[in-house]
Amino acid sequence: MGLGMSDEMLGTFVPIIVYWVYSGVYILLGSFENYRLHSKKDEDDKNLVSKGTVVKGVLLQQAVQAVVAILLFTVTGDDAGASEGSNNSVIVLARQFITAMVVLDTWQYFMHRYMHHNKFLYKHIHSQHHRLVVPYAFGALYNHPLEGLLLDTVGGALSFLFSGMTPRASIFFFSFATVKTVDDHCGLWLPGNLFHVFFKNNTAYHDVHHQLYGSKYNFSQPFFVMWDRILGTYMPYSLEKRKGGGFEARPTKEYKDD
Repeated sequence: MGLGMSDEMLGTFVPIIVYWVYSGVYILLGSFENYRLHSKKDEDDKNLVSKGTVVKGVLLQQAVQAVVAILLFTVTGDDAGASEGSNNSVIVLARQFITAMVVLDTWQYFMHRYMHHNKFLYKHIHSQHHRLVVPYAFGALYNHPLEGLLLDTVGGALSFLFSGMTPRASIFFFSFATVKTVDDHCGLWLPGNLFHVFFKNNTAYHDVHHQLYGSKYNFSQPFFVMWDRILGTYMPYSLEKRKGGGFEARPTKEYKDD
């Protein structure tokens, strides 16, 4: 592929570049108060960690992610090369993408839910991510390093292995998954956002999970809501105009009364 870099190297580093570029777009749009799910003041007052610390945490996770990706591509290199020519049809690529999405969602749902229900893991590991009460784009991968490894990096490796995709296909899949994850944390409900049109699991859905009333619900990420619906952890919400401008995702009455 282009730039004289191998597909393996592109598959390792392109999603990281995409993360910061797409996050940068949302930083520029963050002043659009009329489309925010929380006010800028709430973002500054309610979050329990500085943005500098978030940047350092994300860079650490991405460094670990890059090392694991290089090792994974090295171990599977011969098999991926042998199948490169037979995996280019649209049908095959679609099947691989869907398989990878389901595998990643399944892994992340059960790991994510367990980290909430196990008090030790929540207190010492997963609570780091929930220091962002008001999520924003580049905080999407702000996690405890162990959680980043188990939830995101191992989940990504499993989706790559089970789907049978090539390193070249992984460039596009993991870039797409990265964009989706950043979008889910962006805190903006912009008109015409296709992720909000095609995915029930979106910015507002995940914002509910980051609030105290939703911490035991809406574990699914990053694509579908099927496991929440199947296992009774789906919290329906309504999107309403917020006093002072913007929107607010509010749980439906029966959940609010729980």
